[in-house]
Amino acid sequence: MGERIEQMTKLRTLRDLNQKIVVITGGSSGLGRAIAYEAASKGAIIVVLARRTAELAAVREQVQRLSGRPAYAYRLDVSDPTAIETIVAQIRAEVGIPDVLVNAAGFGHFENALDTSMTIVEQMFRVNVLGLMYITRAFGRMMIEQGGGHIINIASMAGKMATPKSAIYSATKFAVVGYSNGLRLELKPFGIQVTTVNPGPIDTDFFAIADKTGNYLKSVDWVVLDPDQLAQRIVNAIGHTRREINAPWLMTVGAQLYQLAPHLGDYVAGHVLNKK
Repeated sequence: MGERIEQMTKLRTLRDLNQKIVVITGGSSGLGRAIAYEAASKGAIIVVLARRTAELAAVREQVQRLSGRPAYAYRLDVSDPTAIETIVAQIRAEVGIPDVLVNAAGFGHFENALDTSMTIVEQMFRVNVLGLMYITRAFGRMMIEQGGGHIINIASMAGKMATPKSAIYSATKFAVVGYSNGLRLELKPFGIQVTTVNPGPIDTDFFAIADKTGNYLKSVDWVVLDPDQLAQRIVNAIGHTRREINAPWLMTVGAQLYQLAPHLGDYVAGHVLNKK
């Protein structure tokens, strides 16, 4: 009982992000950038990781202005395990052990599964799944060492309900959901919370890569999420035992239907939500 209280106390300390270290992969744009800005506004020491150097520098400057704290940016391709090992060691030496890790790096590609190049398939798994696992393994061990932390994995509604032309992307996000669920149970005894975020479409440049037609966001504008509002929900969940964040509510209901009534779920996924 005493150990449980101590774990909860350690987690609650993260509700005040002032001077807490928050590491964010995919932090140069989209939801990752929005999370960086939101956490910075609460006084966190932000570390953003991404591939695009110029964008990273711009985010670092902005979060430093918002937080009034030091901010850091490291160029990292999360599909490269060797690069992850190097950058993780550098962050520990130059910044410290993270209190919060947000795995927001990822990309999608909308195409029929049998037509999708296996090069793209492998790269998507390296970025969306394996990269997330490598970096979580490294920082998770540090969090155990320091006695607590919070890991937030950005999955997707696609990880709960697959639709046509998203079979590969959905497979990567199903993997993230399953990994997060098991990891949550493994790390709970160490005072580390794992939260999975399952958003539907977000109004970001994600779709510039995923959807070459440029029409998908317009066709589903009734469920498109605002990245700043979602970032606020995610940051507000830090330090709480929040298992999942699912949005929007309509797609959350659809995902539940997918499990409870598979035939009806297939109809919803194959017709109502099939806009690619």
